[in-house]
Amino acid sequence: MNKDDLLKHITETAYNVGFGAKKHFATYDIVAKAPGLISFFSLAFGIYALIIDSLGIKFFSATLIILGVIGLYISFYDSKKFEYAEKGQQLTDLFNDLKRLYGAVKAAPEVTEEHLNKLEVIEQAYTKVSSFQQIMFSNWYAHYKFFWEQQIGWLEEQKTFCFLRDKLPLSLSLFLITLLVLAVAWSQDLIQYVCIIST
Repeated sequence: MNKDDLLKHITETAYNVGFGAKKHFATYDIVAKAPGLISFFSLAFGIYALIIDSLGIKFFSATLIILGVIGLYISFYDSKKFEYAEKGQQLTDLFNDLKRLYGAVKAAPEVTEEHLNKLEVIEQAYTKVSSFQQIMFSNWYAHYKFFWEQQIGWLEEQKTFCFLRDKLPLSLSLFLITLLVLAVAWSQDLIQYVCIIST
């Protein structure tokens, strides 16, 4: 394997490892924080429903039931949340090892057996550490954590990340387009509904 090929391979592996780390952290964050947010919004809505009569309608009641079901779904991951945080940290360490390996290969005059062995060890560790069962929407959150919070400039030397293809999840794009189409289709009903609530 020549130097350019190895650098590209390290970059692709680092992308998978780094994104995997953020996905584990995203699962941990959702499991740790979402129940508190659901409780807060439910309580706030309940208080406002006491003083604003129009909030007592079926739509909002159904929304609270859905939030309750989401809370139950999240609780299934609660016993493993610290495991997700630990695996995320281990994957972050592997990501940093890949960054150091990338720098070493880039600075070296040629590829050595040591470079290849180190890459293989990291890839095997990545496979062992990764958990493939993640909570719903962790992929969306992981995109934000990886592309907008983490420094990945060194990856962009070998890999070009496009906004719509890489930085914005396809499922999120489809979801937003669907919401937009529904909002346009129901805009008249929505305006009437907002007027009813505000009076």
